[in-house]
Amino acid sequence: MAQARRPFLKMNGLGNDFVVWDAREEPLRLSPEVIAKLGDRETGIGFDQMITVERSPAGVDAFMRIHNCDGSQVDACGNATRCVGRLLIEEKAKDFVSIETNAGLLHAFASDEPRTVTVDMGKPRLNWDEIPLAEEFADTRAIELQIGPIDDPILHTPAAVSMGNPHGIFWVDDIEAYDLAKVGPLLEHHPVFPEGANISLAHVFAPNEIRVKVWERGVGLTEACGTAACAVAVAAARDGKAGRKSTIHLPGGPIQIEWRESDDHVLMTGLTEVEFEGEVDLETLAWEKVAPGDARAAAGAAE
Repeated sequence: MAQARRPFLKMNGLGNDFVVWDAREEPLRLSPEVIAKLGDRETGIGFDQMITVERSPAGVDAFMRIHNCDGSQVDACGNATRCVGRLLIEEKAKDFVSIETNAGLLHAFASDEPRTVTVDMGKPRLNWDEIPLAEEFADTRAIELQIGPIDDPILHTPAAVSMGNPHGIFWVDDIEAYDLAKVGPLLEHHPVFPEGANISLAHVFAPNEIRVKVWERGVGLTEACGTAACAVAVAAARDGKAGRKSTIHLPGGPIQIEWRESDDHVLMTGLTEVEFEGEVDLETLAWEKVAPGDARAAAGAAE
């Protein structure tokens, strides 16, 4: 029988926050309803995503399973990959680890800067059927989509990119001039995105410097989204708005993205934080913080 009390870590990457469970020795499967209760910021622990670190069927360092705070499962999360990468790097005393996900195999690298991790997110998917979109578009740098009156749309012609999950990027002059909390849900579930989409507002305010605000699929407004940062950087480079190296400025802070020309891979570098350790009673869902070192939810040394 699985233990009723399970340890966890609360982590974040630029404010994009996670509950991380170590399920490599003792498997953990929670229903979407339980995940949503734990993810509630008023009555639960509160998080953007729940991360379960499991044994890798492929035999690499770990498998990472990702659930949004509404209980839905997703295939990719760049900031969570950096956080889990940090834990595994520290646990195994290695400079490089491999993490299996439903979106494919990802690699995390240690940095000379404390708590900073680089993740190779692989190649972006740019064809309409890979993203996927509901209909064929020859050029996904600007697809036919608008919200608002046809003669005076609020937002229109986003770029579309997949970084393991779908993204729509709207280029604007001021990311704060739009109520993303209002239009985000409409665009997330627009019929052109059959699997839903993360929606970003992006503004290039200086050479290779891009300010971004994100409505994350299954989450809502978030302080940061790693795959959105990657998607924006790729979309900017494709459209000549920025070079292949750019800094993405999210509400939670800056993150460095490189779309490497040699192999088409996207590299993401940024800070990670361990906020606290805790334990949850899986029968009552009551939880509490515990002293550092008492309940490590995944690999790694204390903050």
